[in-house]
Amino acid sequence: MMSKTRKIEAVLWKFLVKLAAVLTMAVLLFIVIYILIKGIPNLSLGLFSLHYTTDNQSIVPSLLHTIELTLMGLLLAVPLGIFAAVFMNEYAKKGSKLVALTSITSETLTGIPSIVYGLFGLLFFVEACHLRKTLLAGALTIAIMVLPTILRTTQEALMAVPDTFREASYGLGAGKLRTVFKVILPTAMPGILSGIILAIGRIVGESAALIYTAGTITDKYAGPLDSGRTLAVHMYLLSNEGLYTDQAYATAVVLLVLVLLLNLGSKAVADRITKERN
Repeated sequence: MMSKTRKIEAVLWKFLVKLAAVLTMAVLLFIVIYILIKGIPNLSLGLFSLHYTTDNQSIVPSLLHTIELTLMGLLLAVPLGIFAAVFMNEYAKKGSKLVALTSITSETLTGIPSIVYGLFGLLFFVEACHLRKTLLAGALTIAIMVLPTILRTTQEALMAVPDTFREASYGLGAGKLRTVFKVILPTAMPGILSGIILAIGRIVGESAALIYTAGTITDKYAGPLDSGRTLAVHMYLLSNEGLYTDQAYATAVVLLVLVLLLNLGSKAVADRITKERN
């Protein structure tokens, strides 16, 4: 009787898992198809001109700002996140209160709404540090926002590396630092890149935090110390004005393609590293 009940439960859970997977895929496909249907007919050469005007809502400046801000944010967050995770997993004592506190803090920061990061960036970087609304202020805010994600994913990737790898390296005479950089980090690199991919997706799609820190100017390409809007902010402002809804859908298509290319590129790098390790 108990065996039959367990079989029914197993079949039920299997059905629920498959149903959840189908529903998730259906929702994702619906969103993607809807964006493509609404956006592709509105793509035009004018959207890819070098300058933005009221008659020509070019996305090129915003596209360049997005790439620039993403690179700056990753340059700030990735080294800090990886090195902090290495310290917590490889150098800190087991059961350290500092490690426990950092883990809880990073998990808490991961769930904070982006608007809170935007207000913090406005008060600290824009006002207190006198950076004004610039791409640099936006990059600093974004770096703080994605740092917990990179830290936690890197820590999980390092914990997944078998201890036998460390013991074998030490047995061959390698020191702690050499073991970390020559054995542990390369082995954990696919997992680390997964965290970086998540960070890229959040940076590219972020709008709330950047409106308060990076600004909304879009008439030309801006440097790190100038104000500029990203594609997500550009799309939001176009739709919010109500006059350029079609251009907003076209921008959404470009944003979707950009995220897809970044994810495919990161996955290709991760696959190549995995093949080289094997």
